[in-house]
Amino acid sequence: MGALGNLIPLVILFAFVGGAAYIGYQMYLYANELADRGVKKMEKKNVVFTKDGMKVGVKEVRSEEYADKTQR
Repeated sequence: MGALGNLIPLVILFAFVGGAAYIGYQMYLYANELADRGVKKMEKKNVVFTKDGMKVGVKEVRSEEYADKTQR
């Protein structure tokens, strides 16, 4: 029982670290998705954020959308 008793805290530690890593990864994915949604929404309103500040201008056309439109 002595060897098994020494492994229980290690298993608990790995479970805690694994759970924290999973939660952190899910938060990372959600933050990236939220940022992408914000960028798309602002592009629809012709607003672009740059280092100098916010610019309102011509709607940006993504390269994928441009390729799709030109191939039709």
